Amino acid sequence: MHRTALVAGATGLVGDLLLRRLVLHPDYGAARALCRRQPDDDPRVEWVPTDFTNLDELGDRLAVDDVYCCLGTTRQKAGGLAAFEAVDYGMVVDLARATRKAGANRFIVISALGASRFSPFFYLRVKARMEHEVSRLGFDAVHILRPSLLKGFRPEFRFWEDFWLNTVMPWASELMLGPLEPLQPIDGDVVARSMIELAIRGRSGVHVHHLPLKKSAFEEPEEEVAA
Repeated sequence: MHRTALVAGATGLVGDLLLRRLVLHPDYGAARALCRRQPDDDPRVEWVPTDFTNLDELGDRLAVDDVYCCLGTTRQKAGGLAAFEAVDYGMVVDLARATRKAGANRFIVISALGASRFSPFFYLRVKARMEHEVSRLGFDAVHILRPSLLKGFRPEFRFWEDFWLNTVMPWASELMLGPLEPLQPIDGDVVARSMIELAIRGRSGVHVHHLPLKKSAFEEPEEEVAA
């Protein structure tokens, strides 16, 4: 039987690429886009409009096999630390709870490289809290991806990300080899492909992955989620 996928944040960099791949994937029979504005008009995608404050009212539209969570913002775009936390922690955890209640089996979510509750950076502490809460909800499988800076087209300008990608990383990436490879900026499409591969081939349980994926991602846990 074909699977049904739900993509939250489907109009963002990774979410858009993810949808394009899911509608062509032989393992999926349906794809739903959970977002505020309608993604590109595609008859193969069911748009579920929401501002993420009414998830409990969506009922069966959250009843899917695999949930792909690409929600995320920046402090600047959100308008402050509290608003950022409301998205990257609050919305993500609310989505996980609502979809698990509706019967979803797998939750695949984008976090951030360096996420840790002991980090000196608020952004990374929020990501770590999100990971911890999502991992406790009883999904058959939770796959947490911790990419470095994402490369790809974004409609909005992000000064610091663009500065690092275009000024610092071109020469620094040459030094990021071996164990430092996860620090290299990564293309959004690689993240999208990795999410699908983990949903299809990944094991049960809770797993944290760094990118690019290694063969070990499908054999032994890379890292446990902090308690």
